[in-house]
Amino acid sequence: MIELLLPYPDIKPEIFSIGPFAVRWYALAYIAGLVIGWQIMRRVCTQPPKVLSPEKIDDFLLWAALGVILGGRLGYVLFYKPAFFLQNPLQILTLWEGGMSFHGGLLGVITAILAFSFRNNISPFLLSDLVSIVTPIGLFFGRLANFINGELWGRPTDVPWAMIFPRGGPFPRHPSQLYQATFEGILLFALLLAVWKWTDGRRRPGLLTGVFCMGYAVARIVGEIFREPDSFMGFLLGTNWFTMGMVLSLPVLAFGAWLVARAYRNQPQPA
Repeated sequence: MIELLLPYPDIKPEIFSIGPFAVRWYALAYIAGLVIGWQIMRRVCTQPPKVLSPEKIDDFLLWAALGVILGGRLGYVLFYKPAFFLQNPLQILTLWEGGMSFHGGLLGVITAILAFSFRNNISPFLLSDLVSIVTPIGLFFGRLANFINGELWGRPTDVPWAMIFPRGGPFPRHPSQLYQATFEGILLFALLLAVWKWTDGRRRPGLLTGVFCMGYAVARIVGEIFREPDSFMGFLLGTNWFTMGMVLSLPVLAFGAWLVARAYRNQPQPA
């Protein structure tokens, strides 16, 4: 029995509705992440080395949005519930009910970066570095939306700040969504800004992308320690700790390490 228990702030997933049309926190989180990230990218791109013009960043916004949404949804379909969606293909379109994969969204954004870079004859690493700086903003808002929706809750615990989630049973649980918003959002954003401002990272194409991949993978693996795995998957390999989120983060970690090593093998660009 724990002595303290934080009440879960039961906020409705819908902000407001007009007839059949509803505005949900989940959708607002994606919009806020894209818009704020877009504005920061417009400012950062004007600082040396000047990679893209703000007008090109404006053009890339639609590509990034499509990559995040299509990749995130298809990643969830393929990585987490392929059998269900194979039997219920129309459910793939029900984005408002949640169900997005970061790792799928990452692949979608990578595809968008490669296509946009090829079309505009620029280095994909220079563009991906700008995208990496602002991606934690979207992750932060996304995890807050998970918290508001009362989904992806944590494992049972007796810490004083535990919460009982409406759909999480009677057990007090870690508010793991808030942990992940801190690890994957606030701390990772601070790390990337520090690399951009106080190192020569901006002159080493691919370095910031690598730091982001490694930082996200570590943050996600740590967050998974406190998060209850999806009920339809459970723990993997007969353990009571190894999850799909950890599995998908390992290649991201390896890819990030390769990018960092590659960036430091090459000479930095002139300031």
